[in-house]
Amino acid sequence: MAKPSILTTTVGSYPVPDWLAALPSEQAVIDATRVVFDIQHQAGIDLPTDGELYRFDVNHPDTNGMIEYFIRPMSGINGQVGRSITEEFSRHHPMGFRRKPAGVVTGAGDFKFTVTSPYMLARTLLDHHYGSFDKLTMALGHVLAAQMPGLPAACVQVDEANIPGNPKDAPLAAASMNLVLDAIDNKTERAVHFCFGNYGGQTIQKGNWKALLDFLNALHTDHLVLELAHRPASDLDALKHIDKKIALGVGVIDIKVNHIETADEVAARIEAVEKKVGPGRVKWVHPDCGFWMLKRSIADRKMEALVLGRDKYLGR
Repeated sequence: MAKPSILTTTVGSYPVPDWLAALPSEQAVIDATRVVFDIQHQAGIDLPTDGELYRFDVNHPDTNGMIEYFIRPMSGINGQVGRSITEEFSRHHPMGFRRKPAGVVTGAGDFKFTVTSPYMLARTLLDHHYGSFDKLTMALGHVLAAQMPGLPAACVQVDEANIPGNPKDAPLAAASMNLVLDAIDNKTERAVHFCFGNYGGQTIQKGNWKALLDFLNALHTDHLVLELAHRPASDLDALKHIDKKIALGVGVIDIKVNHIETADEVAARIEAVEKKVGPGRVKWVHPDCGFWMLKRSIADRKMEALVLGRDKYLGR
C-alpha cells in the first residue's frame, strides 16, 4: 500500500509499565522498549518512538526524569541540590511547577546527545557561572549541536514546552534551537515539538500560537509538532500564516483527558485544520504531547484512534 499523504507519529513519552517501575533493570528497560515499539506497530503508527524509556528514572516520576537525564552527564553542572540552592531557585522562580533546580551551572562542559531544546533546558538550571541567561542558553545550544551529526534516526525532534508561555524570549530560543537543527544531518527529518506543558494533566503555559508566528517561521525545521487538540479553535487561525516551506504536524489527540477519541472526532480535527490552511499542508498527525501521564490502556486506545481517524479522513 502506498504511503499515506498524512503520516501518524507519537510525540515521545509512553506510560512506564508497572513492572518496569517495580523492578527496574537494564534488561527490563530493553524489554519495555521492545513492548512500546510493538504496541505502536500494532496500532499502525507510521513513525513510532521508544516511549522515551531510554531516559527512564524511577526516582523522578514528576518529570519522567527527562531533565535529570539530560543534565546528569554534563560537566560543569552540580546535581547536588541542598536547602540553600532550593531557596535560591525559588527566588529565581523561572518554572513555577518545579520546587528545585535540576542542577547548578558551575562552569562550561561537554554534553551527550539530547533532543531537549537549549532554551527549555536553560530554564531548569540555576546559573552560577555565565551570569547571563542568554549566554547560558546559547552555550547549551552549541553543546547540543555538537551531538547531532550521525544520529541513527529517521527524524530528530527538538522538544520545547516553555517558549509558548514566554514569547518575549522567542529570538533567543530560535537562535539556540537553530544551532541544534542546523547540525542535524541533511538526510534526517528535522522536527520541533511545542506544547503548553503537561504536568498532572495540567496546562502550565499561557499563550497562543498567534503570538509565536514569527518565532515558528524563523525555525530551520522541516515540520512542526503542535499541540492543538486541547487548544481553543481560535488557535487554528494562526496556522494559515506559517511558512509553507514548513510542513504542519497537528495534535489531534488530547493527552490531558481520559476520553478516547473516535475516528470521526480525529478526522474532524484534521478536516478543521485543512479548511484553515488548505489541502496538503498537514503532513503529520499525532497526540498533543507525550502519553506518560496516562494509563497504558488509555494511551494504547488513543493511538489506535489516531490511526483510524487519519485513515477515515483520507478515505483509506
